Amino acid sequence: MNAPLLTRPVAIRAADAQGDAARIAAYVAGHSGGTPFHLLIWSLAVAKGCGQANRYLVAERGDGQIAGVLPLTLVRSRLFGCALVSAGFGVDGGVLADDADVSRTLADAAWRIAGQEGATSLELRGGDSPSDAFHTDTATYLGFVAPLAADDAAQLAAIPRKQRAEVRKSFDTGLTITTGTAPADRAAHYAVYAESVRNLGTPVFPRSLFAAVLDAFGDAADILTVRHDGRPVASVLSLYWRGTVYPYWGGGNAAARPLRANDAMYFALMNHARAKSCTRFDFGRSKAGTGAAAFKRNWGFSGEPLAYHVRTADGAAPRTVNPLDPRYARKIAAWKRLPLPIANLVGPYLSRGLG
Repeated sequence: MNAPLLTRPVAIRAADAQGDAARIAAYVAGHSGGTPFHLLIWSLAVAKGCGQANRYLVAERGDGQIAGVLPLTLVRSRLFGCALVSAGFGVDGGVLADDADVSRTLADAAWRIAGQEGATSLELRGGDSPSDAFHTDTATYLGFVAPLAADDAAQLAAIPRKQRAEVRKSFDTGLTITTGTAPADRAAHYAVYAESVRNLGTPVFPRSLFAAVLDAFGDAADILTVRHDGRPVASVLSLYWRGTVYPYWGGGNAAARPLRANDAMYFALMNHARAKSCTRFDFGRSKAGTGAAAFKRNWGFSGEPLAYHVRTADGAAPRTVNPLDPRYARKIAAWKRLPLPIANLVGPYLSRGLG
């Protein structure tokens, strides 16, 4: 007698930016697969900060209870094509649902939207594959998550010996650390981050994206900046959600490496996050086989494969936005040589299309 209740149909609708945020946040927080990138406020911040369209979907039972959500960003780019992405500009996302039937229904609705908007691919970053219409990639990206230690001393002791030595060296380089979201914090972060990604050969995201995310998350986001002689040398914008800190956009400038500023930054963030009642540190994703992945392993983090699911229109190839693709080698090398003012002028226009 109870079986029909478990499989009763759901209705799919677009999320209401004003009326649904709190209900969606409660659903995401209560779901084992929920991440901050599933929140409606993330999708709205991305739309505001990058000018890409929000297409957030909600599945509801007949009694009005949320049965699933699917954050979607419609990413249009002259260079990279048009794709529907979950979650746009996030490292996680995908369908979050009560069961496989709801998941498939949401994914089917998203595919219809992709067709209506002229998007040739639907990208789901995380979760389970909704159907066999999707190709799943578990080889490209790794996720790095570990528990935080009980106190500062235990946190230092938990770092493997060689990396712990680098952190200790940073204590003697005259670095100071601040946290906040004031205009000075935002300006310092953008200056450092923009130089960092230029040096890696990738375009910087719009300043408006960082501002929109900070404004949307309020006390659940901040910037930690490392300075030397008063000048910012490393900085990271982090999210705090459900007991986990997510250092999301971080980097250091040319002065950071000899000062061990990045080592100081992440160790300070671990201790700062604990003071904010966090118990886990999510070091984010890195591509398998890269220096970034090796750096995180040096801290004692084990990389776990991330599942990304892509569905493409018949005859269409998936978007290629992976900087490790050999086709981008010359462009990346050229970008590294750009004067920083030019990279900061052109970069935000290009990066809006990466999603």
